[in-house]
Amino acid sequence: MKEKELLKLKEKVLKCKKCDLYKTKTNCVFGEGDFNAKIMFVGEAPGRNEDLQGKPFVGAAGKFLNELLDFIGLRREEIFITNILKCRPPGNRNPKSNEIKACTPYLDKQIELIKPKIICTLGNFATSYIMKKFGLEPKSMGKIHGKIFKIKNLTQELKIIPLYHPAAAIYNPNMKKILLEDFKKIKSS
Repeated sequence: MKEKELLKLKEKVLKCKKCDLYKTKTNCVFGEGDFNAKIMFVGEAPGRNEDLQGKPFVGAAGKFLNELLDFIGLRREEIFITNILKCRPPGNRNPKSNEIKACTPYLDKQIELIKPKIICTLGNFATSYIMKKFGLEPKSMGKIHGKIFKIKNLTQELKIIPLYHPAAAIYNPNMKKILLEDFKKIKSS
């Protein structure tokens, strides 16, 4: 049932024209992984390699993400990974607010269907969106990275762990150590 609904949702994403990004994309990037994953990773938007392959986190940042997952004993097949935007913004620019508004209902539905126990946000845009969605006040990544926020309401118990985007370590090698430390918290959650 869940798999069928997620595949139907994927078909909607592939046909989506709610914002202008469909005009410039090569492929939609719905996300991939275990539809019953306990851990979901949410990035901001597909980059060039992701757009070409139609898969999330397959470029340099994706390779480093794989290393981080390996470091804590997880495989991509055990998690679900997606983005707040399903199409690449031209030139890898930041997502625009109208694009986020148009696309996040798909992410909301992915979260609703997969029902992860932990959502790890990768970068500022994903962190800001997920924090607001669950009634938390977004703060700067420097203050909240690696912290565990517990959400408990009538329908779910969830942990949100904001993380720097893996691309940050590509441009700033000092970030690698921070990300490794923050990823340890995922495993201990």
